[in-house]
Amino acid sequence: MAPIGKIHSYPNNPRVAKALIAAKYNGVEVEVVPVEMGKSNKTPEFLKKFPLGKVPAFEANDGFTLYESNAIAFYVAAYKQGTQLLGATPKESAQIQQWIGVADNELAPAAATWLFPILGWMPNNEQNTNKAKEDVKKTLAVLNQHLLNHTYLVGEVITLADITVVSALLNFYRMVFDAPFRAAFKNVNRWFLTCVNQPEFKDVLGEVALAEKAQVAGAYKPATPAPAAAAAPAKKEAAPKKEAASKKEAAPKKEAPKKKDDDEEEEESYADEKPKAKNPLDLLPKSDFNLEEWKRFYSNNDTRPTACNWFWDKFDPAGFSLYRLDYKYNSELTLTFMSSNLVGGVYHRLEAARKYAFGSLAVLGEDHKNSIAGYFVYRGDGIPAEVQDTPDFESWTFTRCDPSDAATRELFNAYIAWDEVIEGKKFADAKVFK
Repeated sequence: MAPIGKIHSYPNNPRVAKALIAAKYNGVEVEVVPVEMGKSNKTPEFLKKFPLGKVPAFEANDGFTLYESNAIAFYVAAYKQGTQLLGATPKESAQIQQWIGVADNELAPAAATWLFPILGWMPNNEQNTNKAKEDVKKTLAVLNQHLLNHTYLVGEVITLADITVVSALLNFYRMVFDAPFRAAFKNVNRWFLTCVNQPEFKDVLGEVALAEKAQVAGAYKPATPAPAAAAAPAKKEAAPKKEAASKKEAAPKKEAPKKKDDDEEEEESYADEKPKAKNPLDLLPKSDFNLEEWKRFYSNNDTRPTACNWFWDKFDPAGFSLYRLDYKYNSELTLTFMSSNLVGGVYHRLEAARKYAFGSLAVLGEDHKNSIAGYFVYRGDGIPAEVQDTPDFESWTFTRCDPSDAATRELFNAYIAWDEVIEGKKFADAKVFK
Protein backbone atom coordinates (compact mmCIF):
# COMPACT_ATOMS: atom_id res chain seq x y z
CA MET A 1 0.00 0.00 0.00
CA ALA A 2 1.31 3.42 -0.96
CA PRO A 3 1.76 5.91 1.90
CA ILE A 4 -0.97 8.52 2.31
CA GLY A 5 1.64 11.19 2.79
CA LYS A 6 4.92 12.14 4.35
CA ILE A 7 5.83 13.35 7.82
CA HIS A 8 8.99 15.40 7.70
CA SER A 9 10.95 14.94 10.89
CA TYR A 10 14.22 13.80 12.36
CA PRO A 11 14.31 10.00 12.89
CA ASN A 12 12.38 8.58 15.86
CA ASN A 13 10.76 11.86 16.89
CA PRO A 14 8.34 10.93 19.74
CA ARG A 15 5.95 13.68 18.65
CA VAL A 16 5.32 11.67 15.51
CA ALA A 17 4.19 8.64 17.56
CA LYS A 18 0.56 9.76 17.87
CA ALA A 19 0.13 9.89 14.10
CA LEU A 20 2.02 6.63 13.57
CA ILE A 21 -0.16 4.78 16.12
CA ALA A 22 -3.28 6.20 14.47
CA ALA A 23 -1.97 5.03 11.10
CA LYS A 24 -1.53 1.51 12.49
CA TYR A 25 -5.17 1.43 13.61
CA ASN A 26 -6.40 2.70 10.26
CA GLY A 27 -4.29 0.27 8.28
CA VAL A 28 -2.53 3.01 6.33
CA GLU A 29 1.09 3.91 5.89
CA VAL A 30 2.79 7.20 6.55
CA GLU A 31 6.28 7.79 5.24
CA VAL A 32 8.70 9.47 7.62
CA VAL A 33 11.14 11.64 5.70
CA PRO A 34 14.36 12.44 7.58
CA VAL A 35 15.02 16.16 7.90
CA GLU A 36 18.48 17.65 8.28
CA MET A 37 17.55 20.25 10.86
CA GLY A 38 18.86 23.73 10.23
CA LYS A 39 19.27 22.99 6.54
CA SER A 40 16.48 21.18 4.72
CA ASN A 41 13.83 22.66 7.04
CA LYS A 42 15.10 26.19 6.31
CA THR A 43 15.00 26.04 2.53
CA PRO A 44 12.56 28.32 0.67
CA GLU A 45 10.70 25.24 -0.57
CA PHE A 46 10.18 23.88 2.95
CA LEU A 47 9.23 27.25 4.45
CA LYS A 48 6.71 27.88 1.68
CA LYS A 49 4.85 24.77 2.83
CA PHE A 50 5.63 25.01 6.54
CA PRO A 51 6.30 28.68 7.40
CA LEU A 52 7.37 28.02 11.00
CA GLY A 53 10.14 25.74 9.81
CA LYS A 54 9.37 23.21 12.54
CA VAL A 55 8.84 19.46 12.59
CA PRO A 56 6.86 17.29 12.51
CA ALA A 57 5.36 18.61 9.31
CA PHE A 58 2.97 16.63 7.12
CA GLU A 59 2.50 16.69 3.36
CA ALA A 60 -0.29 14.62 1.77
CA ASN A 61 -0.02 13.13 -1.68
CA ASP A 62 -2.28 15.85 -3.10
CA GLY A 63 -0.10 18.64 -1.74
CA PHE A 64 -2.14 19.33 1.41
CA THR A 65 0.14 20.36 4.28
CA LEU A 66 -0.09 20.48 8.07
CA TYR A 67 2.15 21.23 11.03
CA GLU A 68 1.62 20.69 14.80
CA SER A 69 1.59 17.08 15.99
CA ASN A 70 -2.03 17.04 17.22
CA ALA A 71 -3.30 18.32 13.89
CA ILE A 72 -1.26 15.71 12.02
CA ALA A 73 -2.51 12.93 14.31
CA PHE A 74 -6.10 14.06 13.76
CA TYR A 75 -5.68 14.07 9.99
CA VAL A 76 -4.24 10.55 9.98
CA ALA A 77 -6.96 9.37 12.38
CA ALA A 78 -9.67 10.82 10.12
CA TYR A 79 -8.19 9.48 6.90
CA LYS A 80 -10.03 6.17 6.95
CA GLN A 81 -13.76 6.35 6.35
CA GLY A 82 -15.63 4.78 9.25
CA THR A 83 -12.57 4.82 11.49
CA GLN A 84 -13.02 3.94 15.16
CA LEU A 85 -10.55 6.60 16.22
CA LEU A 86 -12.78 9.69 16.10
CA GLY A 87 -15.98 8.40 17.68
CA ALA A 88 -19.26 7.08 16.37
CA THR A 89 -21.37 10.14 17.14
CA PRO A 90 -20.89 13.92 17.43
CA LYS A 91 -20.99 13.54 21.21
CA GLU A 92 -18.20 10.96 21.18
CA SER A 93 -16.16 13.14 18.82
CA ALA A 94 -16.52 16.04 21.25
CA GLN A 95 -15.51 13.81 24.17
CA ILE A 96 -12.37 12.78 22.29
CA GLN A 97 -11.43 16.43 21.88
CA GLN A 98 -12.11 16.91 25.59
CA TRP A 99 -9.56 14.25 26.57
CA ILE A 100 -7.02 15.60 24.08
CA GLY A 101 -7.45 18.94 25.84
CA VAL A 102 -6.87 17.27 29.20
CA ALA A 103 -3.59 15.86 27.91
CA ASP A 104 -2.44 19.25 26.64
CA ASN A 105 -3.72 21.47 29.45
CA GLU A 106 -3.51 19.30 32.58
CA LEU A 107 -0.80 16.70 32.02
CA ALA A 108 1.73 18.44 29.76
CA PRO A 109 2.35 21.45 32.07
CA ALA A 110 2.66 19.16 35.11
CA ALA A 111 5.11 16.97 33.21
CA ALA A 112 7.33 19.97 32.53
CA THR A 113 7.30 21.05 36.18
CA TRP A 114 7.77 17.60 37.71
CA LEU A 115 9.85 15.69 35.17
CA PHE A 116 12.13 18.33 33.64
CA PRO A 117 14.08 18.92 36.89
CA ILE A 118 14.61 15.15 37.17
CA LEU A 119 16.10 15.17 33.70
CA GLY A 120 18.28 18.12 34.64
CA TRP A 121 16.69 20.45 32.10
CA MET A 122 15.89 23.08 34.71
CA PRO A 123 16.47 23.65 38.45
CA ASN A 124 14.01 22.01 40.78
CA ASN A 125 11.50 24.14 42.65
CA GLU A 126 10.12 21.95 45.42
CA GLN A 127 6.98 24.02 45.88
CA ASN A 128 6.15 23.93 42.18
CA THR A 129 6.97 20.23 41.95
CA ASN A 130 4.67 19.41 44.86
CA LYS A 131 1.89 21.38 43.20
CA ALA A 132 2.49 19.53 39.92
CA LYS A 133 2.24 16.22 41.78
CA GLU A 134 -1.07 17.25 43.28
CA ASP A 135 -2.32 18.43 39.89
CA VAL A 136 -1.41 15.08 38.35
CA LYS A 137 -3.10 13.20 41.17
CA LYS A 138 -6.23 15.28 40.67
CA THR A 139 -6.27 14.49 36.95
CA LEU A 140 -5.58 10.80 37.60
CA ALA A 141 -8.44 10.71 40.11
CA VAL A 142 -10.78 12.01 37.41
CA LEU A 143 -9.45 9.42 34.97
CA ASN A 144 -9.67 6.67 37.57
CA GLN A 145 -13.31 7.44 38.33
CA HIS A 146 -14.17 7.62 34.65
CA LEU A 147 -12.44 4.31 33.90
CA LEU A 148 -14.22 2.56 36.77
CA ASN A 149 -17.10 1.87 34.37
CA HIS A 150 -15.36 2.36 31.02
CA THR A 151 -12.81 0.17 29.29
CA TYR A 152 -11.54 3.09 27.21
CA LEU A 153 -11.89 6.85 27.46
CA VAL A 154 -14.63 7.18 24.84
CA GLY A 155 -16.93 4.35 23.75
CA GLU A 156 -15.92 0.73 23.73
CA VAL A 157 -12.88 0.91 21.46
CA ILE A 158 -9.55 2.70 21.44
CA THR A 159 -9.79 6.20 19.98
CA LEU A 160 -7.48 9.12 19.40
CA ALA A 161 -8.29 10.15 22.97
CA ASP A 162 -6.61 7.02 24.34
CA ILE A 163 -3.64 7.43 22.00
CA THR A 164 -3.09 11.04 23.05
CA VAL A 165 -3.54 10.61 26.81
CA VAL A 166 -1.37 7.49 26.89
CA SER A 167 1.35 9.46 25.12
CA ALA A 168 1.03 12.23 27.73
CA LEU A 169 1.30 9.74 30.61
CA LEU A 170 4.10 7.65 29.14
CA ASN A 171 7.06 9.30 30.86
CA PHE A 172 5.17 9.61 34.15
CA TYR A 173 4.74 5.83 34.20
CA ARG A 174 8.31 5.25 33.18
CA MET A 175 9.93 7.69 35.61
CA VAL A 176 7.84 8.51 38.68
CA PHE A 177 4.69 6.40 38.92
CA ASP A 178 6.16 3.66 41.11
CA ALA A 179 4.06 0.88 42.66
CA PRO A 180 3.00 2.86 45.78
CA PHE A 181 1.92 5.78 43.62
CA ARG A 182 0.09 3.57 41.13
CA ALA A 183 -1.78 1.76 43.88
CA ALA A 184 -4.35 4.55 44.17
CA PHE A 185 -5.18 4.51 40.47
CA LYS A 186 -5.88 0.88 39.59
CA ASN A 187 -8.38 1.68 36.87
CA VAL A 188 -5.96 4.02 35.13
CA ASN A 189 -3.21 1.39 35.38
CA ARG A 190 -5.43 -1.26 33.83
CA TRP A 191 -6.38 1.03 30.96
CA PHE A 192 -2.80 2.25 30.38
CA LEU A 193 -1.35 -1.26 30.28
CA THR A 194 -4.16 -2.45 28.04
CA CYS A 195 -3.36 0.30 25.55
CA VAL A 196 0.43 0.07 25.47
CA ASN A 197 0.23 -3.69 24.99
CA GLN A 198 -1.93 -3.43 21.90
CA PRO A 199 0.03 -4.38 18.76
CA GLU A 200 -0.55 -0.96 17.22
CA PHE A 201 1.01 0.78 20.23
CA LYS A 202 3.85 -1.71 20.61
CA ASP A 203 4.80 -1.37 16.94
CA VAL A 204 5.56 2.29 17.64
CA LEU A 205 6.48 2.48 21.34
CA GLY A 206 8.00 -0.95 21.91
CA GLU A 207 7.86 -2.48 25.40
CA VAL A 208 6.92 0.02 28.11
CA ALA A 209 8.56 -0.72 31.47
CA LEU A 210 6.91 0.83 34.54
CA ALA A 211 8.96 2.68 37.15
CA GLU A 212 10.16 0.46 39.99
CA LYS A 213 11.33 3.45 42.04
CA ALA A 214 10.24 7.03 41.57
CA GLN A 215 13.06 9.19 40.28
CA VAL A 216 13.65 12.52 42.00
CA ALA A 217 15.41 15.70 41.03
CA GLY A 218 19.09 15.42 41.77
CA ALA A 219 19.02 11.61 41.64
CA TYR A 220 18.46 11.07 37.92
CA LYS A 221 21.92 11.49 36.46
CA PRO A 222 22.55 9.11 33.56
CA ALA A 223 26.05 10.44 32.96
CA THR A 224 26.89 12.35 36.12
CA PRO A 225 28.28 11.73 39.59
CA ALA A 226 26.16 12.06 42.72
CA PRO A 227 25.41 15.61 43.88
CA ALA A 228 27.96 15.31 46.67
CA ALA A 229 30.69 14.60 44.14
CA ALA A 230 29.46 17.40 41.92
CA ALA A 231 29.63 19.79 44.83
CA ALA A 232 33.26 18.92 45.51
CA PRO A 233 35.06 18.81 42.18
CA ALA A 234 38.33 19.92 43.74
CA LYS A 235 39.39 16.40 44.61
CA LYS A 236 39.62 15.49 40.94
CA GLU A 237 40.66 18.90 39.60
CA ALA A 238 42.75 20.38 42.38
CA ALA A 239 45.36 21.40 39.83
CA PRO A 240 45.77 21.05 36.07
CA LYS A 241 48.84 18.87 36.62
CA LYS A 242 46.66 16.13 38.03
CA GLU A 243 44.62 15.83 34.87
CA ALA A 244 45.98 12.43 33.95
CA ALA A 245 44.70 10.87 37.13
CA SER A 246 41.47 12.81 36.84
CA LYS A 247 40.85 11.58 33.33
CA LYS A 248 41.53 7.99 34.29
CA GLU A 249 39.09 8.33 37.14
CA ALA A 250 36.59 9.89 34.78
CA ALA A 251 37.00 7.27 32.09
CA PRO A 252 34.77 4.67 33.79
CA LYS A 253 32.02 7.31 33.80
CA LYS A 254 31.55 6.82 30.09
CA GLU A 255 27.88 7.42 29.43
CA ALA A 256 27.30 4.66 26.92
CA PRO A 257 27.76 1.70 29.29
CA LYS A 258 25.65 3.42 31.95
CA LYS A 259 22.73 3.58 29.57
CA LYS A 260 22.04 0.00 30.64
CA ASP A 261 20.66 1.26 33.96
CA ASP A 262 16.87 1.11 34.24
CA ASP A 263 16.62 4.79 35.11
CA GLU A 264 18.61 5.73 32.06
CA GLU A 265 16.89 3.79 29.29
CA GLU A 266 13.54 5.46 29.30
CA GLU A 267 14.18 8.36 26.96
CA GLU A 268 15.63 6.05 24.29
CA SER A 269 12.71 3.74 23.64
CA TYR A 270 11.91 5.20 20.24
CA ALA A 271 15.48 5.11 19.02
CA ASP A 272 16.29 1.65 20.35
CA GLU A 273 13.14 -0.15 19.32
CA LYS A 274 12.81 1.02 15.72
CA PRO A 275 15.26 0.60 12.81
CA LYS A 276 17.27 3.77 12.43
CA ALA A 277 17.22 5.68 9.16
CA LYS A 278 20.56 6.34 7.53
CA ASN A 279 22.08 9.47 8.96
CA PRO A 280 23.42 11.96 6.41
CA LEU A 281 26.52 12.40 8.59
CA ASP A 282 27.40 8.76 7.97
CA LEU A 283 27.52 9.48 4.24
CA LEU A 284 30.12 12.25 4.49
CA PRO A 285 33.58 11.67 2.97
CA LYS A 286 35.94 9.87 5.31
CA SER A 287 38.03 12.16 7.49
CA ASP A 288 41.53 11.59 8.83
CA PHE A 289 40.27 12.97 12.15
CA ASN A 290 38.60 10.03 13.90
CA LEU A 291 36.27 11.28 16.61
CA GLU A 292 36.20 7.98 18.50
CA GLU A 293 39.98 7.78 18.42
CA TRP A 294 40.13 11.31 19.83
CA LYS A 295 37.73 10.43 22.66
CA ARG A 296 39.89 7.47 23.67
CA PHE A 297 43.08 9.49 23.45
CA TYR A 298 41.59 12.30 25.53
CA SER A 299 40.45 9.88 28.23
CA ASN A 300 43.75 8.08 28.54
CA ASN A 301 46.34 10.87 28.31
CA ASP A 302 47.29 14.11 30.03
CA THR A 303 45.15 16.87 28.61
CA ARG A 304 47.96 19.42 28.58
CA PRO A 305 49.96 19.26 26.47
CA THR A 306 49.51 15.73 25.10
CA ALA A 307 45.80 15.55 24.27
CA CYS A 308 45.54 19.20 23.23
CA ASN A 309 48.45 18.87 20.83
CA TRP A 310 47.01 15.63 19.41
CA PHE A 311 43.67 17.32 18.78
CA TRP A 312 45.02 20.31 16.91
CA ASP A 313 47.52 18.24 14.94
CA LYS A 314 44.76 16.02 13.60
CA PHE A 315 41.62 18.22 13.58
CA ASP A 316 39.89 18.34 10.20
CA PRO A 317 38.02 21.65 9.70
CA ALA A 318 36.58 20.39 6.40
CA GLY A 319 34.90 17.42 8.05
CA PHE A 320 34.07 18.87 11.48
CA SER A 321 32.71 22.09 12.99
CA LEU A 322 33.75 23.79 16.22
CA TYR A 323 31.20 25.69 18.30
CA ARG A 324 31.23 27.62 21.55
CA LEU A 325 28.14 27.13 23.74
CA ASP A 326 26.88 29.63 26.31
CA TYR A 327 23.86 29.00 28.52
CA LYS A 328 21.27 31.76 28.04
CA TYR A 329 19.82 31.72 31.54
CA ASN A 330 22.83 31.94 33.82
CA SER A 331 20.99 34.46 36.00
CA GLU A 332 18.57 31.69 36.99
CA LEU A 333 21.27 29.28 38.14
CA THR A 334 21.62 28.71 41.88
CA LEU A 335 23.80 25.97 43.41
CA THR A 336 26.73 24.78 41.34
CA PHE A 337 25.82 21.11 41.73
CA MET A 338 22.38 21.88 40.30
CA SER A 339 24.03 23.61 37.35
CA SER A 340 26.16 20.51 36.91
CA ASN A 341 23.05 18.33 36.98
CA LEU A 342 21.51 20.55 34.33
CA VAL A 343 24.49 19.79 32.10
CA GLY A 344 23.97 16.09 32.79
CA GLY A 345 20.39 16.39 31.58
CA VAL A 346 21.56 18.11 28.41
CA TYR A 347 24.00 15.28 27.75
CA HIS A 348 21.31 12.67 28.33
CA ARG A 349 19.15 14.27 25.66
CA LEU A 350 22.14 14.32 23.30
CA GLU A 351 22.47 10.53 23.33
CA ALA A 352 21.46 10.32 19.66
CA ALA A 353 24.35 12.66 18.79
CA ARG A 354 27.03 10.76 20.72
CA LYS A 355 28.52 9.28 17.55
CA TYR A 356 28.83 12.72 15.98
CA ALA A 357 29.89 15.01 18.82
CA PHE A 358 32.44 15.69 21.52
CA GLY A 359 32.30 18.52 24.00
CA SER A 360 33.03 19.90 27.44
CA LEU A 361 30.69 22.20 29.37
CA ALA A 362 32.01 23.81 32.53
CA VAL A 363 30.27 25.36 35.51
CA LEU A 364 32.24 28.45 36.47
CA GLY A 365 31.82 30.51 39.62
CA GLU A 366 30.20 29.70 42.94
CA ASP A 367 26.79 29.02 44.46
CA HIS A 368 24.23 31.64 43.41
CA LYS A 369 26.73 33.24 41.07
CA ASN A 370 27.75 30.79 38.36
CA SER A 371 27.54 30.28 34.63
CA ILE A 372 27.82 27.46 32.11
CA ALA A 373 29.83 27.54 28.90
CA GLY A 374 32.05 25.30 26.82
CA TYR A 375 32.97 23.97 23.41
CA PHE A 376 31.63 21.23 21.16
CA VAL A 377 33.01 19.53 18.07
CA TYR A 378 30.39 18.29 15.60
CA ARG A 379 30.71 16.03 12.59
CA GLY A 380 29.89 17.81 9.36
CA ASP A 381 29.32 21.42 8.40
CA GLY A 382 27.06 22.88 11.09
CA ILE A 383 25.04 21.69 14.05
CA PRO A 384 23.62 18.15 13.60
CA ALA A 385 19.86 17.58 13.67
CA GLU A 386 20.30 15.35 16.71
CA VAL A 387 21.52 18.41 18.61
CA GLN A 388 19.09 20.97 17.21
CA ASP A 389 16.04 18.94 18.12
CA THR A 390 16.66 18.37 21.79
CA PRO A 391 14.15 20.21 24.00
CA ASP A 392 16.82 22.46 25.50
CA PHE A 393 18.48 23.52 22.22
CA GLU A 394 16.95 27.00 22.42
CA SER A 395 18.45 27.50 25.89
CA TRP A 396 21.94 27.83 24.44
CA THR A 397 23.77 30.31 22.28
CA PHE A 398 25.84 28.52 19.63
CA THR A 399 28.74 30.49 18.16
CA ARG A 400 30.72 28.94 15.33
CA CYS A 401 34.46 29.25 15.89
CA ASP A 402 37.48 29.53 13.64
CA PRO A 403 39.71 26.58 14.62
CA SER A 404 42.76 28.36 13.21
CA ASP A 405 42.40 31.26 15.68
CA ALA A 406 44.98 31.05 18.46
CA ALA A 407 42.68 32.55 21.12
CA THR A 408 39.95 30.08 20.24
CA ARG A 409 42.37 27.20 20.51
CA GLU A 410 43.54 28.28 23.94
CA LEU A 411 39.98 28.65 25.26
CA PHE A 412 39.05 25.25 23.84
CA ASN A 413 42.09 23.78 25.60
CA ALA A 414 41.11 25.44 28.88
CA TYR A 415 37.59 24.05 28.77
CA ILE A 416 38.63 20.49 27.96
CA ALA A 417 41.50 20.61 30.49
CA TRP A 418 39.26 22.00 33.23
CA ASP A 419 41.70 24.74 34.20
CA GLU A 420 41.36 26.08 37.72
CA VAL A 421 40.44 29.50 36.34
CA ILE A 422 38.74 29.94 32.96
CA GLU A 423 38.00 33.37 31.48
CA GLY A 424 38.63 34.92 34.88
CA LYS A 425 36.15 32.65 36.68
CA LYS A 426 36.83 29.91 39.21
CA PHE A 427 36.25 26.39 37.93
CA ALA A 428 33.47 24.62 39.86
CA ASP A 429 32.71 21.49 37.82
CA ALA A 430 32.55 20.19 34.27
CA LYS A 431 31.30 17.27 32.27
CA VAL A 432 32.65 15.85 29.04
CA PHE A 433 30.36 14.49 26.35
CA LYS A 434 32.13 11.67 24.60
